[in-house]
Amino acid sequence: MCGITGWVSFDRDLSNEHATLSAMTETMLCRGPDGEGVWLDRHVGLGHRRLAVIDLEGGRQPMTVERDGRTLVAVTYSGEIYNYRELRADLAARGHVFRTLSDTEVALHAYLEWGEDFTAHLNGMYAFALWDPRREELLLVRDRMGIKPLYYHRTPDGVIFGSEPKAVLAHPEVRAAVDLEGFAELLAFVKTPGHAVYRGMRELRPGHTLRVGRQGATERRYWALEAHEHTDDTDTTVAHVRELLDDIVARQLVADVPLCTLLSGGLDSSVITALAAKRLAGTGEGPVRSFAVDFVGQTENFRPDSLRGTPDGPFAQALADHVGSRHEVVLLDSDDLMERANRDAVVVARDLPFSLGEGDTSLYLLFRKIREHSTVAISGEAADEVFGGYSWFHDPKAVNSGTFPWLFAIEQGFAAQGSGLAPNALLTPGLLAKLDLPGYQEARYHEALAEVPRLAGETGTERRMRGVGYLHLTRFVQILLDRKDRASMATGLEVRVPFCDHRLVQYVFNTPWALKTFDGREKSLLRAACRDVLPDSVARRVKSPYPSTQDPRYAETLRSDLRDLLGDPNAAVRDLLDLPALAETVASAPGSDIRNAGEIVLAMDAWLRRYRVTLDL
Repeated sequence: MCGITGWVSFDRDLSNEHATLSAMTETMLCRGPDGEGVWLDRHVGLGHRRLAVIDLEGGRQPMTVERDGRTLVAVTYSGEIYNYRELRADLAARGHVFRTLSDTEVALHAYLEWGEDFTAHLNGMYAFALWDPRREELLLVRDRMGIKPLYYHRTPDGVIFGSEPKAVLAHPEVRAAVDLEGFAELLAFVKTPGHAVYRGMRELRPGHTLRVGRQGATERRYWALEAHEHTDDTDTTVAHVRELLDDIVARQLVADVPLCTLLSGGLDSSVITALAAKRLAGTGEGPVRSFAVDFVGQTENFRPDSLRGTPDGPFAQALADHVGSRHEVVLLDSDDLMERANRDAVVVARDLPFSLGEGDTSLYLLFRKIREHSTVAISGEAADEVFGGYSWFHDPKAVNSGTFPWLFAIEQGFAAQGSGLAPNALLTPGLLAKLDLPGYQEARYHEALAEVPRLAGETGTERRMRGVGYLHLTRFVQILLDRKDRASMATGLEVRVPFCDHRLVQYVFNTPWALKTFDGREKSLLRAACRDVLPDSVARRVKSPYPSTQDPRYAETLRSDLRDLLGDPNAAVRDLLDLPALAETVASAPGSDIRNAGEIVLAMDAWLRRYRVTLDL
């Protein structure tokens, strides 16, 4: 999977800037524990940390193609090209000669063959940088769905870039500064495409390239969701979804290292595990290995709540038994969740205060444990966004709320909790007034709606639900993909997401809402397409979100940490807090409010301390 970084400067000689590139590269040690490389030319430096997955010996980077003693192109590359074997054969037939078996070299030769249009030929998840010495141009490329991250900071004479903000911030000319708009983006729970929170930094938008030359920079969109009339009937649609999934899973099982699936017992992860098991059995490579997460004692003492009616464990085991997977449950102890060092590690992994609290910490701990056994994991992430699985897709009030449906659902959830302190409730009223989060969210909402591709004459429910689908596929899924990438790569684990294959996303996006819900339930198409590989209990199960600990000790540990913070006159976050409200919360708020509002305060304090952030608010 790897981590990449680099620096282009047209006004200076970078040939002797090895120390700077090494420092930037070293920030991504966790993303690439298997090797490091730096490549320098007069106006460019490329850095790479490698997680070896394909061609363990031949895939070292940065990689170049040379002819007659001169470099034609150099690359630092992160990700996987799932159709690299077909592309390699095509390019070989066109006269290209390969010296490795890696997909990285295929990307290089694809660029030499097709130029910037080579992106149309790629199927995969990737973020990479190509330096073309012949043109003295850098090309930054990000995959269609934004599975892999890529950040950049423009300079007067070039650009600094990296897989994560930490790599960019390691450059001596870049400062960790956040202004009012960046802070609003941080707290709004809406990931605006291109926005990176830090002032002067951008995230390359999904499906885009950025070409940087002496004359400046040009961003180009090479892929986006499009509106097309769907003419397939129900049976044909279901069959095509299955055909796509079979092909996608088969491609994403290719690895030269141990591979597993993430299995929660929900529909999405069960489908991926079942199809993987079927494929591996057919090729004689089985059984598939699967991992689930649980908390010590929680399945035995599970208490249903408004989000989760059943524990995951029995359903994950039912699927594992059904397909014969080598299944293991990773039991997380509350002490590990409560450990401040683990929470701080998540802040460092994300370069920002985390938004899902304990859910982020437990995911990081799960991946850390899985990495002891596997290098690659396959996930069911994004099926809810593609097929319409969240409860708010099916709530007319949320769909017609005039804002992002998930924000409406979250607000209703807080209201149902009684006092229901929102995550931002402990910030000073003056800061909240300046941020105007409702206004920021409204502006981003209308901005997103204006992008939605439409069919001529589309009205009513179909028009509205196309918009809701677009919001999730371009905004909400980015929150979850970013979370999964950072938590996994912080432990050196590559996570693949089959439901983000652009062919599947585009096809289902254009499937009418009536077809997506033809059996009266959520994710009708997915359930019907894969019903034959699932046990009845899993196929019938109602959606349950990622699990959360029910141990009351977790909230009490947060309360204790907040009490310590309240008593620290030098706390980095202190000036941002409504101290009387924090004191009252610490003294008497229930555990649910402590978790809602307290986790972000503690994470923000760790972030401000660790990154020495300058706030211009």
